[in-house]
Amino acid sequence: MSGKYPRKAFSMSQALILINPWIYDFAAYDFWSKPLGLLYIASYLRQQGFRIHLIDCLHGGRPEAGKRPPTRRAYGTGKFLKEPAAKPPALQHIPRTYSRYGISQESFLRALRNIRKPAAILVTSAMTYWYPGVQEAIRLARAIHPHVPIILGGLYARLCEDHAHQTSGADRILSDSGLQAMNRIVHVLHKHGMTAEAEAPTLDSLPYPAFDLLHGTPYVSLLTSVGCPYHCRYCATPVIHPRHFSRDPYHVLEEILYWHRDYGIRDYAFYDDALLFRAGTHAAILLEEIIRRHLPVRLHTPNALHVREISAEIARLLHRSGFRTIRLGLETADMEMHQDLDGKISEGEFDRAVMNLRKAGFSKRDIGAYVLVGLPGQSVESVLQTITFVGDTGATPYLAEYSPIPHTALWQKAVEHSSYDLSSEPLFHNNTLLPCWNESRRAHFPKLKQRALEIRRHG
Repeated sequence: MSGKYPRKAFSMSQALILINPWIYDFAAYDFWSKPLGLLYIASYLRQQGFRIHLIDCLHGGRPEAGKRPPTRRAYGTGKFLKEPAAKPPALQHIPRTYSRYGISQESFLRALRNIRKPAAILVTSAMTYWYPGVQEAIRLARAIHPHVPIILGGLYARLCEDHAHQTSGADRILSDSGLQAMNRIVHVLHKHGMTAEAEAPTLDSLPYPAFDLLHGTPYVSLLTSVGCPYHCRYCATPVIHPRHFSRDPYHVLEEILYWHRDYGIRDYAFYDDALLFRAGTHAAILLEEIIRRHLPVRLHTPNALHVREISAEIARLLHRSGFRTIRLGLETADMEMHQDLDGKISEGEFDRAVMNLRKAGFSKRDIGAYVLVGLPGQSVESVLQTITFVGDTGATPYLAEYSPIPHTALWQKAVEHSSYDLSSEPLFHNNTLLPCWNESRRAHFPKLKQRALEIRRHG
């Protein structure tokens, strides 16, 4: 792919509104969080000749009058704007403040009113338990543009399709994901009288995601592959992307060069679920080219790297190419539990990966390891031992509260262990609830957080 945003010579000028809804939750943080799927759809439909209007409820556009912009850290992460929100009845028992994260409702309405005669409105969705933001975005969009078809896609639409049909307010629910979603969207637009030449896209034929539609983004999210060769029982990736595909590493390099050259972007967050899989024909080539060109970039892996793939050579490439944030997918130090959950780590592999990273030049603070908390059947002692193990090995523990996800291999066990009605109410999937632990185990969670924090602060 040589062009950035190649356009086709269509006479059409239909306008489409694409919406990334608010988050409603007890906590949210911008950890390189961008609606990458929606940005790919935006660039793809723009290539088809549509005029695209993107409304990002989380990051907004220009700073809102009278509101201080959210604090940003060195590599582009930071807080969202937020406002207190009424808790849904199902969450009234949780003694924490519930908030709407993102731009004000007034800013959203103003953006909608500024768009004349849209042909359709496309809304994405993320976590299943964030659906209140989806509902609000659709309700307000309907009020401003009452006769315009509204199409809902994304993770919530895929994983909780029946619930979305019943409660979202959208005219159409698209449960397709990935590249299939592109053709499906064009097909639906055809049914509503919009014409475009639908082509079967590939990962390497897609135009770059439309980050240019976001105001002043400090970083770019990269996707060099989709899917994952591992089939972890708690993960939705096998449901969303049953097969693993990789982009040409030289095409990824061209994308980085484009964002760096034309937009001055230095920070790049990899969204891959398996960045280092078959690294010799994929990631290693990309990293070697970055090193050879002396690119002054800073690279980050908010999605965990598989520790099994981190050889001494890969660790050196990660360090020399400019990685600043390393996250490893440990989940638990209990090898027996690993065999039941994912089978992706054997005895000694985490220790070896951390040792390779430390020898390559990464510090303990650079190397974070995700520790799953709240798994069905998991003991508090097991989590505490894992936190200590991470610190003793020379890495830094980060707790990741388990969220039960429909259609995953662990879903039925989660339903059986939870006192919440997970099947009928997606709000109960919220990891803040630790929905698969009982009250006794939940009471120990502050102690677990404190222990992880102590290690992060003091090493």
